[in-house]
Amino acid sequence: MCHRIILILALSYLMALSLYGQSKSSPVYLYDEASVEERVKDVLSRLTLQEKIDLIHAQSKFSSKGVPRLGIPENWLSDGPFGVRPENLWDKWGSAGWTNDACTALPPLTCLAATWNPELAYNYGKVLGEEARYRNKNVILGPGVNMFRTPVNGRNFEYMGEDPYLASKMVVPYIRGVQESKVAACVKHFALNNQETHRSKINVIVDDRTLYEIYLPAFKAAVLEGGVWSVMASYNRYKGQFCCHNEYLINNILKGEWGFDGVVVSDWGGTKDTMQAIRNGLDLEFGTGTDGMLMDSDNPYDAYFMANPYKNLIEDGVVGTEELDDKVRRVLRMIFRTNMAKDRPFGSFVSEEHFKTCYDIAKEGVVLLKNEGLLPLNASDYKTILVVGDNASRTLSNAGGSSMLKPAKEVLTLDAIRKYVGDKAEVKYARGYQAYMPGYEPDNLDLLRQEAVEEAKNADVVIYVGGLNRWSYQDCEGRDRLGYELPFQQDALIAGLLEANPNTVLMLHGGTSFSMPWRDKAKSIVYAMYGGSENGSVLSDVLFGEINPSGRLPFTMAEYLDDYPSHALGIYDPDNKEDVVYEEGLYIGYRWMNEKDIKPMYPFGFGLTYTGFEWGEPSISSNRLKSVQEVVLPDSDSEAKARDSKKIKIRIPVTNIGEMRGAEVVQLYVRDVEAYLPRPEKELKRFCKLWLEPGETGIAEFELQEDDLRFFDPQKHAWVSEKGEFEIMLGSSSEDIRETLKLILV
Repeated sequence: MCHRIILILALSYLMALSLYGQSKSSPVYLYDEASVEERVKDVLSRLTLQEKIDLIHAQSKFSSKGVPRLGIPENWLSDGPFGVRPENLWDKWGSAGWTNDACTALPPLTCLAATWNPELAYNYGKVLGEEARYRNKNVILGPGVNMFRTPVNGRNFEYMGEDPYLASKMVVPYIRGVQESKVAACVKHFALNNQETHRSKINVIVDDRTLYEIYLPAFKAAVLEGGVWSVMASYNRYKGQFCCHNEYLINNILKGEWGFDGVVVSDWGGTKDTMQAIRNGLDLEFGTGTDGMLMDSDNPYDAYFMANPYKNLIEDGVVGTEELDDKVRRVLRMIFRTNMAKDRPFGSFVSEEHFKTCYDIAKEGVVLLKNEGLLPLNASDYKTILVVGDNASRTLSNAGGSSMLKPAKEVLTLDAIRKYVGDKAEVKYARGYQAYMPGYEPDNLDLLRQEAVEEAKNADVVIYVGGLNRWSYQDCEGRDRLGYELPFQQDALIAGLLEANPNTVLMLHGGTSFSMPWRDKAKSIVYAMYGGSENGSVLSDVLFGEINPSGRLPFTMAEYLDDYPSHALGIYDPDNKEDVVYEEGLYIGYRWMNEKDIKPMYPFGFGLTYTGFEWGEPSISSNRLKSVQEVVLPDSDSEAKARDSKKIKIRIPVTNIGEMRGAEVVQLYVRDVEAYLPRPEKELKRFCKLWLEPGETGIAEFELQEDDLRFFDPQKHAWVSEKGEFEIMLGSSSEDIRETLKLILV
C-alpha cells in the first residue's frame, strides 16, 4: 500500500512539472492559471498599433475585432435587456434570416422591478447569461437602470422604476446572474437618459446633489456591488458633452470615484468626436454610420472616430498612446473575463427551466390595482365568457425597438383562457379595437367598439385585455408617447364595456403609467406589465386564482399627466432640442407627490392580493445610533468597516389572515426630521417580500446603519449625515404607512 502511495505521489509530481513547463514555454496570456491582469499585460506588449486600434471599434453592427495573429477572439454583442436579440445582417439593420435564433422572451425590467424580489433578478440574469453564452455572445446590452422621470418616456418599460434604492437592489443580482456564464452585462444608459424625444440632441442640466442621489445610485451599485464588466453610455449630453465621451461622468465619476475597470461602450451612433473619445473615457465605439457598404471604402469601419482618425493622430504625433493602451487593457480584460475565461460554461437555450423562470418572474410582477370581489373567477360559475381586446390575441415581445425579440414561444392570453376554461363555459372573442400608428387611424374603430359592447351585454363576465403595446409612440425605443391616455380610443371602449356589463375585468399591459378616467366604475383592474414567453399563461392563472398576485408598483401612477413634476413645471417639451433643466431636483415620483401633497391614483409600492395580512408590533434593537464620520468620495475600507460595526435591527411580524397563500411586501422608508439641506418627506431604504401560507406568521427583518441616513452635500462633495432625530416608517406602499419608529443619530 505504501509503495502505491509513493508511486501516485511521484506521478502527480511529474504531471505538475510537465504543466509548469508548458506554462513557462507558452505565452502568459494563454496560461489559464495566470491572473487576468498578467494576461492583459502580456498581450498588450505584443500588439502593433493597428491591432490596438482594431480592438476599440466595431467591425460590424454587433461585433468588434480580436487579434487573429495571437488567437484573441472577437467580441460579439447583443441587445438583450429581456432576451438575446435575433441575428442581424452584418452591416445593416435587418434580420439575417436565421431560423435558429429564437429565444426565451423574458418580461421587461419594469415587470422584474414590480416583483420586489432580488432572487428573481438573479434568476433573470442567469437565464439571459446562459442564452447569450449559447449564442456565442460575450456581451449582453442590459440591464437598463435609468429613472422613471416622466410617464411618457418611451423606454420606461426597459428600466426599473422611479426609485434609486429599488433599482440598485434589483440590478446587482441581475448582473451576477448574467456574468456567471462568463458573459459581460452592460448596464445602461449612463447617464440621465430619461426621455427618447430628441435624445441625441438634448443637454441635461441637473444639480450635483440630484445627480448623485437620484440618477447615479443604481449605476454605482452595478459597478461597486455587482462588479459589472461593461457600461453603455447614453445619447444625450451633460455639461455640454455627449455622454459617450463625457469627462465628468466617465473619467471623473465612473472610472475615477468608483474605480470602474471595465469597458465603456458607446450607444449605437453616440460617438461624435475623435478627440473627446480619446480623452474622455470611451473604450469601444459602435454604430457610427454602420450601413457601411454604401460608403466608398473597402472597410467603412476604418472611418470610425476611434479607427483611422485616431491612428492618424498618433502617427502624426498629435496624441500619444497612453489613452489607447488604457482602452485596450479594458477591452482585453473583458475578453479574458468572457471569451477566454477559464472553465467558461456552454450555456443553454429555450429550455423548460428558462420558461419556468420566465413564468415565475411574470407572475410576481403582476400588480392587482383594484378588486371589489370579482376576482378570482371561477370558470364553472359562468356560461359565457367574453374576451375583448387586441392585446388578447397579439404577441407583445417582437417589438419595442432595440429590445425586440424573436420569442421561441409566446402564449397568447386568449389561447390560455380558452385552454384553462375548456368545456366549463363558452369563451367568445371580440377584438374591440385595432392597434395602429399615429396618423393612420383605421375607419373601423367605431364598428369594432360597438360589436364588443353589444357582445358584452349578453356575456356573464367580460375579460378586457388591452393597454399599451410595444409599438412606436408607446412602450418603444426612439419616441416618447404622445399623451397620457390609452391609445386606439380604448378609454371609450372600456367605458362602454363597463356600462354594458359591470362584471368586466380590466387587464392592462404596459411598462409605464397612464390615465384611467373609468377606474371608479371598474370592479377589478389588473396591471399586467408584459409577461414575455409566458404572458398569457400568467394572466389566465391570475384570472382564475391559480396565482395570487404579489406585484407592487415600481413607479407612481398619478391621476393626471400634470401631476408629474416634469409636466407640472413645463420642463418636458417635445419641441425642445437644447437644454433640459431638471428643475424638480430630487423630487420625482413619490418624492414629488409627498412634497406637493398630491394624492396619486396608485402610489409607489402599491399592490393588492387575494388574501389579507395583519401586521404586529414592530421592534427596534436600539433607538440610538452612533455616528461614524463624514464619507468623502471615494469611501475608504476603514470607513466601510467602521460603518458596518454600527447597525440597528428592526423586526415586524406579519400574519396571513386570508385563505390563500400570498405575499406581503414590507417597505421601510426613512425621514430626516430636520436637515440643513432640503430632503424628501420619505425615502425607500429597505424592503422585504414575505410569502406566507394561510395563518402563517413571518418576520420582516431589517438592518440599518448610518449610510442609510446620509444625503449628498454638493459643497463638500461628500455623503453626510446630521445628528438628530429620524423616523423609520414601515408600510405596504409609499402612502400606506402602518408603523413609525423614532431613531436618534448621536
